[in-house]
Amino acid sequence: MATAKKAILSESESIKKIVDYLDHQFVEAVEIIFNSKGRLVITGIGKSAIIAQKIVATLNSTGTPSLFLHASEAIHGDLGMIQKEDVIICISKSGNSPEIKVLVPFLKNYGQALIAITGNITSYLAKSSDLVLNTTIEAEACPNNLAPTNSTTAQLVMGDALAVCLMELRDFKASDFAKYHPGGALGKKLLLRVSDMLEHALKPVVTLDAPIKKVIFEISEKRLGVTAVADQNKIVGIITDGDIRRMLNNRDSIFGVKAQDIMTKNPKMISSSTMVIDAFNIMEDFSITQLVVVDNGEYKGVLHLHDILKEGII
Repeated sequence: MATAKKAILSESESIKKIVDYLDHQFVEAVEIIFNSKGRLVITGIGKSAIIAQKIVATLNSTGTPSLFLHASEAIHGDLGMIQKEDVIICISKSGNSPEIKVLVPFLKNYGQALIAITGNITSYLAKSSDLVLNTTIEAEACPNNLAPTNSTTAQLVMGDALAVCLMELRDFKASDFAKYHPGGALGKKLLLRVSDMLEHALKPVVTLDAPIKKVIFEISEKRLGVTAVADQNKIVGIITDGDIRRMLNNRDSIFGVKAQDIMTKNPKMISSSTMVIDAFNIMEDFSITQLVVVDNGEYKGVLHLHDILKEGII
């Protein structure tokens, strides 16, 4: 436990110190990337290559088209992916590894700018780059000061800082984020509307004077645990299976009982264009499990909490 705490504190201190390294070169790097008409190509070797891939993933998902270029593969043909309008970031802790020294002169012949993310601002990489983002650390969290720990965390944080600044410059909103994340719970939460979930074949509805037998049959047949109540095609109430159970508990006889006798008047309604997550919040606020869906007075169906839960949004 003590070792784990020491490692985490060591990494957090390293990250904290990076703030002091931010200068005009960071600002220029953000501006060059933002104004570029090309892509952002990020390269590295070893653990830095893994960090580069994560940074690329973050940038792509937040509106900055990016590519990962493995340093060792670059000199065996992959340099061809770089176009003249691209900006290149090279990540290396030492900035002096053999692969980087071989690669950097070639990178200088491609793209419009070379930006270094390095922990050695006097290194070959730093001196050869147009801009340098300093990720110097005092030591690794590794007890032998060998395994990349603090250094890779510092690289990752610098990449996140770039991504967040670029998001702000692009005025990148949640709706934009959703375009790049259509799959999974996140995409559904940001994109799914009530209209996408309605089963239009299942629109339970009865009239005000419908006998209780008709009401029970409608709830059972449509399998939503609820039916709307309409008066001349206008929804005026709702009856749930819970209402049916309470009626049976409170009455000795159900003879002559009609829909209007047990319905809940003026039920909560939403339009089919409502975001599903907003519909869920309404259900939660009012402690209900169904919402009647109406568009311009036209009854569209019922949205049930269970349907939302099945989609994995919550």
